Amino acid sequence: MTQTPTAHTPAQEQARAQFTVPAQHPMVTVLGSGDSLLRVIEKAFPAADIHVRGNEISAVGDPADVALISRVFDEMMLVLRTGQPMTEDAVERSIAMLKASENGESDGQETPAEVLTQNILSSRGRTIRPKTLNQKRYVDAIDKHTIVFGIGPAGTGKTYLAMAKAVQALQSKQVNRIILTRPAVEAGERLGFLPGTLYEKIDPYLRPLYDALHDMLDPDSIPRLMAAGTIEVAPLAYMRGRTLNDAFIILDEAQNTSPEQMKMFLTRLGFESKIVITGDVTQVDLPDGTKSGLRQVQDILEGLDDVHFSRLSSQDVVRHKLVGRIVDAYEQYDTKHGTQNGGHKSRGKSVHKGK
Repeated sequence: MTQTPTAHTPAQEQARAQFTVPAQHPMVTVLGSGDSLLRVIEKAFPAADIHVRGNEISAVGDPADVALISRVFDEMMLVLRTGQPMTEDAVERSIAMLKASENGESDGQETPAEVLTQNILSSRGRTIRPKTLNQKRYVDAIDKHTIVFGIGPAGTGKTYLAMAKAVQALQSKQVNRIILTRPAVEAGERLGFLPGTLYEKIDPYLRPLYDALHDMLDPDSIPRLMAAGTIEVAPLAYMRGRTLNDAFIILDEAQNTSPEQMKMFLTRLGFESKIVITGDVTQVDLPDGTKSGLRQVQDILEGLDDVHFSRLSSQDVVRHKLVGRIVDAYEQYDTKHGTQNGGHKSRGKSVHKGK
């Protein structure tokens, strides 16, 4: 994409930029079906005038807006050159990243194109990638550190991305096995009250991990890998007394661990292994009076060499847009009323389930 020199009109304090979309890129890939991508950009910069004629795109408006619009189209072209299509969500996130960098809210080291084109895992015609800057940094931290904590609200991809990295590590023979675990405590329920055998009682708590595995591997291969011990999905209690060597280990829903369980789990780390611990400290389902090991461990291990804390926010939610707004609404309510997810902070227990 080429850009003409920006022209300024002092009286109106406006700037103009013009872009030429290369012929090999159909305009529909840049503008979207029914101009859907163009409308996203126009909505983000309502004071600017954006016009399209043939394969020429021009923008007129405030110099800062025009400069950002220019960067948005440049980043879109970089993504399109990789063969990856642009979506409305990707354009929105690109604009948000560029605006955050412009406002000094991020260090701006990574560009939107770098974030959106980083492939983690491809499976059955589908590629798993980070979708936000914080997600990319979380994924990069998993590559660089032995123990990584992914802390953030529901829908930020913290467990899903960790599992994609685990499968990637297994397929590239960086590890010999994957171990997925989570505490069998949710919403005040206890296993003893559930019907069936021990495994039937445990299964509902581990089901989300199975579901993610089915997204990333051939479903027919999963029973074989589990029978061979290459993939293990088990409740946290099953980790006690073990040393886990040459493994990629994920502890999910870690906000529901006690301090003692967290220490027990962390000390299972063996040679050539990597641990990722994920959780949402605002959705603790432990009984009254029980401290969350995930909350406490941040005070204990923050700053320790080869341990990294990645913190995601509502801006990193990649589910329905309403999920991010719900997370923000709860935070605002809690700040105003001195509560935690609508309940008293002192109770140590939230009123709704986790992810």
